[in-house]
Amino acid sequence: MNLPKPIIEIINLSKEYQNGFEALKSINLNINKGEIFALLGPNGAGKTTLINMVCGIVNIHKGSVLISGHNTLNDYRKTRAMIGLVPQELTSESFETVWSTVNFSRGLFGKDSNDLYLEKVLRSLSLWDKKNSSILTLSGGMKRRVLIAKALAHEPEIIFLDEPTAGVDVELRQDMWGVVRQLREDGVTIILTTHYIEEAQKIADRIAIINQGELILVKDKESLMQELGKKYIKIQLIDSLSELPEQIKRYKVRLNNNKKELIYTHESSDEKGISSLLEDLSDLKISYNDIKTKESSLEEIFVGLVKRGLT
Repeated sequence: MNLPKPIIEIINLSKEYQNGFEALKSINLNINKGEIFALLGPNGAGKTTLINMVCGIVNIHKGSVLISGHNTLNDYRKTRAMIGLVPQELTSESFETVWSTVNFSRGLFGKDSNDLYLEKVLRSLSLWDKKNSSILTLSGGMKRRVLIAKALAHEPEIIFLDEPTAGVDVELRQDMWGVVRQLREDGVTIILTTHYIEEAQKIADRIAIINQGELILVKDKESLMQELGKKYIKIQLIDSLSELPEQIKRYKVRLNNNKKELIYTHESSDEKGISSLLEDLSDLKISYNDIKTKESSLEEIFVGLVKRGLT
C-alpha cells in the first residue's frame, strides 16, 4: 500500500547563528496533508525559528524543506503561495481598514479579486461588521483575527498559526478553534504552536515536542496519551492508616497527608494493577467508600518530557 506523500518534508534542518548558538539541530519531520499538527515547546525552544524557516522568512543554511515536493529555495514563489502564516506579533497596517488590508494581501500573491471569498473569511472570524474599521481602532483579539484573515486571503493549502490565541479572551479563542476545524474540513493543513496545551490536546491529530532546538518526540496524539499517560486513582478509606502495610508497598501507592486516602499511580495501558490492589485491601480488611480516577493530561506529559530532556 502506497502512503500519500507528505505535504511538508523537513530534512536535516539546522540553524546556527554567528555567535555559535544552535537554534535548531538537524530537524527531520513530515507533515501530512489535511492534518492538524501541534508543535509544543517551552519559550526559546525553536518553534518560531522552525516555522519561519519553512515559510522562507529565515534563511536556510543547512538542510532543506519541501512543500508538495517543491524545494522552498528553488521554487520560492510557488511554495510561499501555498502557505499562510499567522505570526505571534501583532503587526499590521494600523491606518488601513480591515477590508483593504485583507484584499491587499490576496493581491500580493497574484490572486484575482474575489469579494465573496473574502466576505466568507471575514464572517467566519466575526470581522464582517468591522470591515470598514481602521485596524488601529481594534482590540488585540480583533487584530489577531485580522492576521488570520490576511493569512487566509490567498486561499493557501497550509496554514501556520504561531500562538494564535495569545492574549485573546475565551470567547474569541473558541471562535478561532471553530475556524480551524472548518479549515481542516476544507482540506487545509494546519500547523500550530500554542501555550494552551489543553487546546492542542482537544484539536490536534499529531503532537511534536521541541526542546533546545531538538525534536524530542513526534507522535499521534492518541498513541501519545496511551503510551505516556498515567492514571491516578484515589481510594478514600473509611479508617485512617498510620502507615502502608507491607503487602501493598509493592504498588505505586502513597498515603495522603490525612492518612485516609491512598493515591495509586499506574500506566494508562495497565488495567490489572488496580484490581490486584483492591483485592489486597480486601484481604487486609481495609475498607473504603469511594474511588476516583484521573488521567494525566497532555500538559503533564509535556512537562515531564521537557524536564527529562533537561536532566
